[in-house]
Amino acid sequence: MAGKPELMTVGKPERRVDSVKLATGRGTFVDDIAMPGLLHARILHSPHAHARISRIDTSQARSMPGVAAVLTHHDVPRVAYTTAGQGWPEPSPYDAFMLDHKVRFVGDRVAVAAADDPERAQRACEAIKVEYEVLPAILDPERAMAPGAPVIHDEADASGIKDRARNLAAEIAAEVGDVARGFADAEQVFEQTYRVPYVQQSSIEPHVTITWLDEDNRLMVRTSTQVPFHVRRIIAPLLGIPIRRIRVIKPRIGGGFGGKQEILIEDLCGMLTLRTGRPVRLEYTREEELTAARTRHPQIVTVKSGVREGRFTALEMRVLENTGAYGTHASPS
Repeated sequence: MAGKPELMTVGKPERRVDSVKLATGRGTFVDDIAMPGLLHARILHSPHAHARISRIDTSQARSMPGVAAVLTHHDVPRVAYTTAGQGWPEPSPYDAFMLDHKVRFVGDRVAVAAADDPERAQRACEAIKVEYEVLPAILDPERAMAPGAPVIHDEADASGIKDRARNLAAEIAAEVGDVARGFADAEQVFEQTYRVPYVQQSSIEPHVTITWLDEDNRLMVRTSTQVPFHVRRIIAPLLGIPIRRIRVIKPRIGGGFGGKQEILIEDLCGMLTLRTGRPVRLEYTREEELTAARTRHPQIVTVKSGVREGRFTALEMRVLENTGAYGTHASPS
């Protein structure tokens, strides 16, 4: 159009800054790197929804050829933390441990093994002998809050849990105006309960981390994450090293959608590197993504509305979120 200024960017093609890397596959994603002497790690997951580990024997796994390290809760520091990569100070409860003597869902971490190849690491995990004291499981959030329900987090060193006797991680209450009066003034009141299911992000690239020590003895963490600075801050106390000794590299990730705001494997990978002095790679299988990773919280939502002459006089909503076995992203504010 006459007199219309020529635009510099709008309507013009732009070259993607990562187009060459994507087209050639050179160092684009976490796994696009070759490390000499690389160890592969696998995790032994819990077969029970709620149990105490009464005995664990790793002697056979540790004696297997090609196995460099096997770690259980006996071998790592007991430091409470949250896996949720949120703001600081962290609002979520500190109710997780790198490896614990209690498991709280099918897929929870029991032990981790590192070996010269993934198959040997998996066989090492299968060789670990574990005896469990199976405890009552809770699979419903409403029953979890009922009197007499089994307490999932009965450990004294967890903190930030709103009401552990009711398995309540956090609680938020907010009110604007006089809700009771609004319902009293209503001609009609409607109330309905809706249930929103679990949603797994199912990113094409699963959780994957590679760790190694650089020439200055810094721990390098190359990981598929949405929150690199939270990764660095959260794993430092778990590993017992200063935060300045950790560098996190976040290449392009093959999907996250919130699922990679959780620190799920970086601590184990880093601890194995510190114990062995060798690079370590740990990648979830698709099955582990569905059983051991995080999901969007399912919700039970009850909405009550009062109306009069085509206008709302009051709205009330009660949301019960199921955070699962741990209170990740269960913020009280």
